[in-house]
Amino acid sequence: MSYECISCGRTFDPHERFYTCPECDSLLKIELDLERVKEEIDFEALEREPPTNWKYRPFLPIFDDSKIVTLGEGGTPLYSCDRLAEEIGVGELYVKHEGANPTGSFKDRGMTVGVTKAREFGVNTVACASTGNTSASLAAYAAKVGLKCVVLLPEGKVALGKLSQAIMHGAQVIGIEGNFDRALELVRRLCSERNDIYLLNSVNPFRPQGQKTIGFEVADQLDFDSPDRIIVPMGNCANIWAIYKGFFEFRETDIVDSIPKMTGTQAEGAMPVVDAIKQDLEEFEPEESPETIATAIRIGNPVNGPKALKAIRESKGTAEGVSDEEIVQAQRMLARLEGIGAEPASASSIAGLKKLVDQGVVAEDERVVCVTTGHILKDPQEVIDVSEPLVKVPAEYGEIVKQLGD
Repeated sequence: MSYECISCGRTFDPHERFYTCPECDSLLKIELDLERVKEEIDFEALEREPPTNWKYRPFLPIFDDSKIVTLGEGGTPLYSCDRLAEEIGVGELYVKHEGANPTGSFKDRGMTVGVTKAREFGVNTVACASTGNTSASLAAYAAKVGLKCVVLLPEGKVALGKLSQAIMHGAQVIGIEGNFDRALELVRRLCSERNDIYLLNSVNPFRPQGQKTIGFEVADQLDFDSPDRIIVPMGNCANIWAIYKGFFEFRETDIVDSIPKMTGTQAEGAMPVVDAIKQDLEEFEPEESPETIATAIRIGNPVNGPKALKAIRESKGTAEGVSDEEIVQAQRMLARLEGIGAEPASASSIAGLKKLVDQGVVAEDERVVCVTTGHILKDPQEVIDVSEPLVKVPAEYGEIVKQLGD
């Protein structure tokens, strides 16, 4: 196992504590010895045991199992969504609902590995910048093992469901007068200058290693077959890269035959990676003033944007932007046709699928998996704001019947 720079290709000892390449400051990825991993896999157990994050232990870059921190993450449902598929016009549609994780989002998959690495490195404090879900997850996993947790939150709307989690789990929450990108700059500086604090934003190369288990589980739940396409909301863009990496590693160890077309969605008010894909640019141009109802993906300068571009292009996928109106419509469709409650950012994958089907980019006979990244209760105020108002009537039977109509 080693760190490998995605730009200069240099490799480094994974026992050292790096966030970015010490030579060129580009993003790092974790590369496993997949031949060795293949020797460690118990293929019979892989087929027999139900999916959970740590079921795929040979693929997770941990040296000391006694340091593992878990809240029972993973094993989230993969729903077959026939009614939604018919409404959108695609042949076979599944929703991988990451809102079923312990703190209600996919972030738990990364934090079980990230906080475990923090313990291996011997730090006493972990830190992150967050629009909400990262802080909720990090605070919970830090609390589990008694680590101090520091969170920087940007100004503007942070969904109360997420903020309440970080506070209740005991994080030191600091609000800043700036957006998420500025918060990330500050926390990265803090962690570079303080050796006792470990950074657990997705610039940390170990966090996506936990998130790649989404890809493992999708394959597992489809009887170790790959869908044609996976659609993923993109905020800081680690998740689409991680899922791609999961399928890549499964293919290289002969567990699946192919990698799905990785397809990313962003809100129109914050879609630098989508623009780069559509304009065939090698690099993306940051959005200085990102704005969208989907706060979890309201990020204008995604730190893992370069990895997202690689994942999309190497898998022959694509990316699409969706409006806030399209996101809300998709959120309603998912809830009312399939009974799945997801926060706005999650619904962008459904909105993106609908748009791509309408454009003819996604074929009707494709088998598609949409990832919904967080639970509806992460942002209950948004649901109230976009839904029909509550009707109040006198407490009389006749009044109730009258409301039901014919």
